[in-house]
Amino acid sequence: MAPRRVLPGITSTTRRLLDYWRDPERENKLFFCQIEALETCIYITEAANKYGDAWIDSYLREQNAEAGSALPRLALKMATGSGKTVVMAMLIAWHVLNKAANSQDARFSDSFLVVTPGITIRDRLRVLWPNDPGNYYRERDLVPADLMSGLPRANIIITNFHSFALRERTQASRLTKKLSGQEESGVSKESPDQMVRRVCRELGTRRNVIVLNDEAHHCYRHKPDGETVTLIGDERKEAEKREEEARLWINGLEAVQQKIGTRAVYDLSATPFFLRGSGYTEGTLFGWVVSDFSLIDAIESGIVKVPRVPVEDNSMIGPIPMYRHIWPYVKDALPKKGRKTEPADGEPKPPKELEGALESLYENYRKTYDTWAADTEARSRGRTPPVFIVVCNNTNVSKMVFDYVAGWEKVLPNGDTVLVPGKLPIFSNVQDGRWTSRPNTILVDSEQLESGEALSDEFKRMAATEIAEFKQEYQRRFPGRDADELSDEDILREVMNTVGKAGKLGEGVRCVVSVSMLTEGWDANTVTHILGVRAFGTQLLCEQVVGRALRRMSYTVNDDGLFDAEYAEVYGVPFSFIPTNGAVTRPKSTATPTRVRALEDRLEKEITFPRASSATRYRVGTERLTAKFGPDTTVTLSTADIPTVTENPADHRRKQHSYARRPQGPPHARGRVSPREGDPRTLLPRRRRRAGGERTGSPL
Repeated sequence: MAPRRVLPGITSTTRRLLDYWRDPERENKLFFCQIEALETCIYITEAANKYGDAWIDSYLREQNAEAGSALPRLALKMATGSGKTVVMAMLIAWHVLNKAANSQDARFSDSFLVVTPGITIRDRLRVLWPNDPGNYYRERDLVPADLMSGLPRANIIITNFHSFALRERTQASRLTKKLSGQEESGVSKESPDQMVRRVCRELGTRRNVIVLNDEAHHCYRHKPDGETVTLIGDERKEAEKREEEARLWINGLEAVQQKIGTRAVYDLSATPFFLRGSGYTEGTLFGWVVSDFSLIDAIESGIVKVPRVPVEDNSMIGPIPMYRHIWPYVKDALPKKGRKTEPADGEPKPPKELEGALESLYENYRKTYDTWAADTEARSRGRTPPVFIVVCNNTNVSKMVFDYVAGWEKVLPNGDTVLVPGKLPIFSNVQDGRWTSRPNTILVDSEQLESGEALSDEFKRMAATEIAEFKQEYQRRFPGRDADELSDEDILREVMNTVGKAGKLGEGVRCVVSVSMLTEGWDANTVTHILGVRAFGTQLLCEQVVGRALRRMSYTVNDDGLFDAEYAEVYGVPFSFIPTNGAVTRPKSTATPTRVRALEDRLEKEITFPRASSATRYRVGTERLTAKFGPDTTVTLSTADIPTVTENPADHRRKQHSYARRPQGPPHARGRVSPREGDPRTLLPRRRRRAGGERTGSPL
């Protein structure tokens, strides 16, 4: 154990936890950014008011009031992949162990309400329950053995914000119906107090709970006199939907505060920004952010994969590579509405630009897949195949892409049907004229899955084959269980949650085609390729989607004591996280062109043909191709419209792994230079990033 640091103003329990988390001899080391986030919360809660920094609490109250809420919120900005769930477990341990040591200390609580944006995250956060077999307190070694006995007193409710919706009460009494003015319909809605009693029933009579908001950028109130932005089409619909959900979330928390009280609200998010249409300037950081660990910091520190986006290609279309932002080239050729409005079936015919992007990114994926397939040792240890994600804008587009990559059922003129394999063999669900026993590609509509709604009949029809096969797989894995008791939603949610996890239903999935999905909460660390087929109106959305591929697969250090770099290839997401990955100006050619042509008197014998390179490949399916040529037949093959070469280089400044500047250890723990002893501010990180990139020594 390292020598104990002098940390005035904090409890002995807090000091014990900090020493335990910072112990350089720990086998399961913590990320330095996780410890810094906790130190900031500890300083604000335990030490700031004692050492002349009472202004911090006043500042946070002012910022929350300006945002239209009296909730005691403070936010921790942590990049995707930097371990927000571990930080949540550390916050819970800090509070509940201090409450166990001194039940009269009003700064702490042993009652917690964890709120998530969807069911996927809600299910994954079971690791926060001390009695869960995989709880993080033991698995990540967050609590000393002699303090573990205090954890069971924690009362933790984990829910998704949709539970804050006021539900209909069909069994209302006659008097209740009369008072509510709904006697004729026989239906009444819950009051906010009744909703809180339902959501927080397991807390019993406990009051003043600690609220943990996961992906808290969904929780805000529209600024009534704020900036007005004119939005149209899909952007307007998305903004309206976001605002409705944000209003439901924050109204629910305020109802909890009024009914049972809130001691503190901790917001955790990689992107705690206001979006366009919220009344705030797009990209404005939440005013109550107290700790900032950005994506650039995470990339430079080696905590996450390095995203690589196209920076150059050989097409002559525009100033930026086509596959960097493919949406403007394909949006007019894609179905405008989902299948509920205009169902489209038949042969999948994506626009040539989209087909080119799929083929190009697939060729790169194939190399990654072949490397995985050849590594028998890794596969024997449970390493699952790399995952390719396609994010679409509606269900018609997702079905077309799904059929193209995974295969489809073709109806012949005589009424018979035949299975057509997918154009991308590794992802095909059709082999030898039959559906595979275990789908390689799945189709997901997460908007319905995340909210807990029942899947539409149309979507069930689209995914009927995959659902049936996964039920059969479930039956084989668990012979004593009845798969028919599981709903289709349960099956698809289980598959989605277990992609990349050995021994689970989703372990063999190689491609996920989704609708409005994977912006957050999906923690598969085997994602290596992403293709966006939708509009991206904000960099926030770009960062959320790219974040699905940034979780590292390995935390094993190399011979130099560093992590080997891991990469994620991204098409179709115009993400500008690094300035050098912007548009590349093509140099002007200074060569004088020379025209080679037939002699004038032999023009009738001229033969023209395309120039093909080894990098140009065209895959021909099983169907026979026929063509009839006439005197006026002209066939032109050109790379002017569709790129045949696309480069996704890593930023040259990071090729030397600049994150080596900080000492590392599995799974990643690096401390800053130790500040002077005896200073109450030693609980604060040495540097803190503010909006705009400036550095300051203050807590904020």
